[in-house]
Amino acid sequence: MLTYAWIIPALPALSFVLILAVGKRLPKGGSEIGLATLAVCFVLAVGVGVGWVQRVNSPPKVDEAALTARSLAGQETTPSGERRVAPAGEAGAGALPGGARTGEGAAPGGEGSPAGAGAGEGGAGQGEAGTAEAAPVPAVVRTVTWFQSGGVRFTAGTMVDGLSAMMLVLVSLISLLVHVYSTDYVAGDRRYTHYFAFLSLFTASMLMFVLTQSTLQLIVGWELVGLCSFALIGHWWEEKPNSNAALKAFITNRVGDIGLIVGMIVLYFAAGRSFDIIRINSMANAGQIRHLLLLVASVSLIAAVMSKSGQFILHTWLPDAMAGPTPVSALIHAATMVVAGIYMVARLYPVFFRGLSIGTANINLLAVVGAVTLVFGALLAFVQSDIKKVLAYSTVSQLGYMVMALGVGGWTAALFHLVTHAFFKACLFLGAGSMSHACHHSFDMKKDYGGLRRRMPITFWTFMIGTGALVAIPPLSGFWSKDEILASANGLGGPGGYKIMLVMGIIGAFCTAGYMTRAVWYCFFGEPRGAAAEHPPRENGPRITVPLMVLAGITLVIGFVNVPTNGWFSWVPDGWALRFENYVQPRAAYFVSGGGFRQPVFTPWIAVVSTGAGLLGVLLAYLWFWRGLGPHGITARNRVARAGYRVLESRYGLDVLYTDWIVGSIKGPIARAAYWVNQKVLDGVVNGAGREAVKAGHFVYDRIDQGVVDTIVNGSGATAEGSGQILRKQQTGRVQTYGAYLFAGATVLAAIFVILAAN
Repeated sequence: MLTYAWIIPALPALSFVLILAVGKRLPKGGSEIGLATLAVCFVLAVGVGVGWVQRVNSPPKVDEAALTARSLAGQETTPSGERRVAPAGEAGAGALPGGARTGEGAAPGGEGSPAGAGAGEGGAGQGEAGTAEAAPVPAVVRTVTWFQSGGVRFTAGTMVDGLSAMMLVLVSLISLLVHVYSTDYVAGDRRYTHYFAFLSLFTASMLMFVLTQSTLQLIVGWELVGLCSFALIGHWWEEKPNSNAALKAFITNRVGDIGLIVGMIVLYFAAGRSFDIIRINSMANAGQIRHLLLLVASVSLIAAVMSKSGQFILHTWLPDAMAGPTPVSALIHAATMVVAGIYMVARLYPVFFRGLSIGTANINLLAVVGAVTLVFGALLAFVQSDIKKVLAYSTVSQLGYMVMALGVGGWTAALFHLVTHAFFKACLFLGAGSMSHACHHSFDMKKDYGGLRRRMPITFWTFMIGTGALVAIPPLSGFWSKDEILASANGLGGPGGYKIMLVMGIIGAFCTAGYMTRAVWYCFFGEPRGAAAEHPPRENGPRITVPLMVLAGITLVIGFVNVPTNGWFSWVPDGWALRFENYVQPRAAYFVSGGGFRQPVFTPWIAVVSTGAGLLGVLLAYLWFWRGLGPHGITARNRVARAGYRVLESRYGLDVLYTDWIVGSIKGPIARAAYWVNQKVLDGVVNGAGREAVKAGHFVYDRIDQGVVDTIVNGSGATAEGSGQILRKQQTGRVQTYGAYLFAGATVLAAIFVILAAN
């Protein structure tokens, strides 16, 4: 399956076609095709994961030094074993025609180390300097020639390593659960078949994206994910807010995509006109790309991450995307759209690590963007009454944690949090959908919820498990991944680490606990309000509750796959600890090694402080809402509190900036100015030219045509007519007269000849 992983995204793509073609004729409207396809995809993805685990446990014997030298020199091995030198500028060096593998995808690494042996520092163990060395495990790469242009061969293919194998399992499982959930949630929908078709295409796009072998393919997958999200966010497009939300998501992402295109173009030329990801990473590792180019590419690609992964200040589309069906929201926030930016940084991590000097610095743009997003996104969740928007801003904040982790050098921590977040956030979103489904499709937790724990016990307990994981209460999954992020901020980077990011992360933990406790109060405690009081809800059926229980169960245990080995956990056997790091973090030379890259160390005081901050947030929210001890009505009595609330309520004014100033100016004054220019300038020029042309035509007709041309023509006619009249009088019909004329003419002619002869 490592070689034939391309089948996994191909199946849901085929499902999309089949559902559109025959879905409406089937008993279940085509949903049965999507469900069956995703079930098969999940089984195949598990097969890929098992195959990769076996590959890591028994690494192939590879001459890493030889592969490194060939990759950096642009050479490749043909199926017959002969070595062929790729032509200058050929894209995808190392890819073979016909799908042959290039030394199974191994590529160079190690800063300034042409041998690129092994995983470098911290490859398998977790220690201060990452002392444990591990055998290299090259990725499995399979490529075919896509097309050729100008002597450059563009390849398409798959690249399977621990990162892509993990994402395959994650995306296929959550998508399968969302498909099951959707059969009940959107039952009877006016575009039921259309919904499942695009759900399949959405999944196919993300699966193709995580398997990509080249940056060109990455761009295609990136755009397909955005296109599908546009279609699904605007699923109920008849309602204008829904279509506006879809357009906002689409256009905001186009802004960031400019950075994506620029960054990929820079990397293409910097890597010797190559789109091959392994080659780009290898050259970045080996110091064969100038630091300035890596810096420009990194900054450009960060713009793409800011839009796709909802980072401040391009995050504004993400809460509005809640206009789509709730299962779509769960899929977008857990495993597809918003994690695409995180995956892109993780896949091209040597570019960012070297370009931003992550291993030796104490601050960089990627870390700053993530830290600002995690705090300011969390603050916005406090003023939301829509439960989905609370969870949406929570996603913005948690994505900030992941970006910050990548910015401080915690690659494994970021990806580990991506996995744990995917499960507990999908559980929370589907839990919100379960509440809405039972409360007449309302998401207003302050108006229409309350006391739901008694009537919806499964939804309540699964939501509480997801909340505990999000708040990072030990031993739930969020505790392990968030603690590793904070440990990375404390211990990685230059001397002193990324201390500012550590503080921001702890503040974010406090805020997360506060807004989620507030949400739990409004949803499940107190007295029923609005729809919950008028029509007492009841628990939903198994197609909604079973996915919730599966996600909650995974949330309970998934955190233990990366238990550390030091400090309080020194008793954990090596075979049980750091399994995520061991199997997911690349141990081939195309991944970062040296240059300050190392693994974080579990630090007890950080775990205690971050957990304490979370519990403090829970306690304060409990006292405020359950006990009524908070200063209620403070925004009415205190101007500072009122001003702060208004800032948060206005979402920092960014929507006003984008919608009213930028878009409004385009639709208002700029549009009016353009219309004036069109009417007064462009139309004036055209109309003036027309008027002058008419005047010129009249002049030509009256003066030249009528006055000159016609006069000459008429005069010549009159002359000819007068001459004819004179000559006609001479035609008498008498022979004697004609003879006299002939004699006279001969006489005149003879006289002329005599005169000429005399001269």
